[in-house]
Amino acid sequence: MYYIFANIIAFLISVLNSFYWNNKYVFKKNNEQKRNLLYALIKTYISYAFTGLILQNILLYVFIDIMYISEYIAPLFGLVITIPVNFFLNKLWAFKSAKKEENKQREENQCTNTML
Repeated sequence: MYYIFANIIAFLISVLNSFYWNNKYVFKKNNEQKRNLLYALIKTYISYAFTGLILQNILLYVFIDIMYISEYIAPLFGLVITIPVNFFLNKLWAFKSAKKEENKQREENQCTNTML
């Protein structure tokens, strides 16, 4: 039972670590953009749960039990699929910047404030 607890802790820490680096360097926001960090963190955990747990297990089943690929090689094929999917989930969903309309509204407000 300890290995299950350790696996859960490792998953939580690894996603938190990934979130930190993605937020700081990969999906940086500029000064005008706002990001709710808690909301982004929750979406990051959902994204990694989907790709790392659900999608990877489906792919492993397909690769090993249907395509008869070695159980040692199959996870590598799964990573080739899940890593890009996870990147795009993070880019387009978890770390999505404010909508263009919100940015446009901010610009209009700044122009109005500048004129006053």
